[in-house]
Amino acid sequence: MKNIKDRQTYYGALDAQNKEFMIREYSAGNGDNTVEFIKYLQSQRPGQRIVLIWDGASYHKSDDIKEFLASVNDQNEPEYRAIHCILFAPNSPEQNPVEDVWLEAKNFVRKYWHLCKSFNVVKWLFKFFTNHLKFDFPKLQQYVPCL
Repeated sequence: MKNIKDRQTYYGALDAQNKEFMIREYSAGNGDNTVEFIKYLQSQRPGQRIVLIWDGASYHKSDDIKEFLASVNDQNEPEYRAIHCILFAPNSPEQNPVEDVWLEAKNFVRKYWHLCKSFNVVKWLFKFFTNHLKFDFPKLQQYVPCL
C-alpha cells in the first residue's frame, strides 16, 4: 500500500437510541473541528437534545467548546440543555462504545487490505463500513439512563 505515513482524523458518534453510527473526517482533532462535528450532529437530529459522552481529550475541554456550549445551552440546568456533556473516566477506552466501532472498522479494513491500493481506498473502506450502520454493544446499555 502506498502513502503509509498519511493519517486521517475521524469524529464519530453512536446514537444510543437507534444504534446508528455517524462519522465525519476532519484534518485534525481540535476545538474548531469538534464544534463543527457537534453542529453536524445537530443537523442530523434537529430539535433533539444531544448527550455527548466523550473521552477527556484536551480539545473537548477547550475554550472553543466551552463558548459554543454556553451559546447553545443558554445557562440552562443540565436536564434542559440542548447539548449536555459527560466525560468518561480518564484513560478508560473500555467504557467507550465508539472504541468498539473503531475496532470493528479497523478489523474490516484488515480483512480487505488486499483491495487497498492507496490510502484513499483505505479511507473509503473505513467510512463505507462505519457511516450510518447500526451497532449494538453490551456496554452501550449502561448509558441509556442518561438519555
